[in-house]
Amino acid sequence: MTQVIIDGKPCAAEEGETLLVVARREGIDIPAFCFEESLASYGACRMCLVEVVKGARPGITTSCTLQAADGLEVLTETPEITGLRKALIELYLAQAPRAESIKALARRYGVEKTRFARKVVKEDPLQNRCILCGLCVRVCGEIMGAGAINYIGRGQFTEINTPFYEENEACMGCGACAEVCPTGAIALEDRTDTRVMKSWSETKVPLARCAACGTFFAPVPFTRYAHEKLDPGILDALKDLCPACRSKAAARKAILLKKEGVIPPEPELQA
Repeated sequence: MTQVIIDGKPCAAEEGETLLVVARREGIDIPAFCFEESLASYGACRMCLVEVVKGARPGITTSCTLQAADGLEVLTETPEITGLRKALIELYLAQAPRAESIKALARRYGVEKTRFARKVVKEDPLQNRCILCGLCVRVCGEIMGAGAINYIGRGQFTEINTPFYEENEACMGCGACAEVCPTGAIALEDRTDTRVMKSWSETKVPLARCAACGTFFAPVPFTRYAHEKLDPGILDALKDLCPACRSKAAARKAILLKKEGVIPPEPELQA
């Protein structure tokens, strides 16, 4: 353990831990759009800027890439940082004019309008909310291993979607992309037995059906992926059950065991 000082407050940190993580744990609110703890930090959005005053190279840097070290001291809301954030917010308002999280941050910093031309596309699959932070691309490729989406185009024409804007069978329909998106840009919809990834070229993924109650509950490719990752594996008797029915099966087992000392027969765990 080591100690860093954030806005004059001593904060305990682990050696090598990023300053943004330390700050959030201590209740110090540093805005960030491209940060996700399950992914390596890369400082793309620039919103988490802090000023280093001691213990490292002085100056302004991103707190998500700044590693905690003994004697490190930073400030998070200097006039210069506030000015930089306001300029960034104006850019994001132009890039993603319908992103509520951007509008909320704008209100926090008193930004009422943007000097830059707004980019509003009527048929935008990302609902005019995408800021190209790349979290969806990274979680799909680096964590899920699917790589179903990526950047398309360059400069002001850069977008994120499936290759050639076509349905992509590599998509597992897991929704991890939507989960990490900081602006709510990614839309998906469950239609009876199919999950439609509306933002990703209407890619359609079949949903698994519960063997007990008949409810469609999860994308088939994702359930297979999850079962392969479990160690020990899931019981064969539970594989085709929705979460609610699995809970009922577990409760039934516990009740029988407590009342009658009987353990319902089950198949052995998967290898």
